[in-house]
Amino acid sequence: MKIIAVVVTYNRLALLQRTIAALKAQTRPLDAIVVVNNGATDGTAEWLEAQQALTIFTQDNVGGSGGFARGIGEAYALGADRIWCMDDDVFPRPACLENLLEAATSHPDAAILAPRRFMGDKIICHDFTRYNLTNPLASMYAGKLKKCPPTTPTYVAGTAFEGPLISRQVVDTVGLPNAQLFIFCDDTDYCLRTHQAGMRLLYVPQAEMDKAEFFSEDTWAERETKKKWKRYYQVRNATYLSHHYGRNWAVCHLRGFIGVAGYIATAAFTAPFSKGWKWNDIPRLWRAYRDGIHERLGKM
Repeated sequence: MKIIAVVVTYNRLALLQRTIAALKAQTRPLDAIVVVNNGATDGTAEWLEAQQALTIFTQDNVGGSGGFARGIGEAYALGADRIWCMDDDVFPRPACLENLLEAATSHPDAAILAPRRFMGDKIICHDFTRYNLTNPLASMYAGKLKKCPPTTPTYVAGTAFEGPLISRQVVDTVGLPNAQLFIFCDDTDYCLRTHQAGMRLLYVPQAEMDKAEFFSEDTWAERETKKKWKRYYQVRNATYLSHHYGRNWAVCHLRGFIGVAGYIATAAFTAPFSKGWKWNDIPRLWRAYRDGIHERLGKM
């Protein structure tokens, strides 16, 4: 079986170096490591050029979704039977891949296998067991595992692009991730397409990886200021998913409106006394909702 890892990176050289080291330390050696450099300007390109045993693709910054679409496509073209995807901020422990493959053997119907992720001593579990496409007042992500993460392999409906092991069959059936999402929800969209195609996903607690922690020392205002540029994509893409896959008018239109209304209310309430949001952020949030409803994607 040919297994190729795909790592998408942008301006986080120190984290990328740690990820690559973790991949090279796997007890089950990888057949290749593909790195998609989204136009990094922090010395990443120079460092990658000096490395051996890496397959490198450099492109403009088209976000995580564009990076994974490129990386999965290239790994597929290289003949991968399974493609192991991750950002540059997760670090698989030495037996992670070996344990994913053991679960694949015992659960041969699993087309995507997801590892357990840790941030320090805390389990980070965004995996969920079903999609809510009918109730606009509830999240799309139903049956979340985070309150009680399982200790044995468990079938799920969705996971993050933080270590999923994807079978070639998935690419054959549903194609590549939607590169036009840029960032946010590309993993949800890909898992949903896989789920709707009748293929199964499996959460594997025995396969462990660590995740870098960000913004832990920041105040709320500092954190919101740093993440603000991402909110457009978060609102737009979440609205797009509900509009594109929703099974009634309310989900298609109302769920996204409720989501953006929450951000607009936060911005309006905090703008007078906090640097986290400003009045001129509100039109951008509204544009994100409108773009999602009209399914206008791509890099803003």
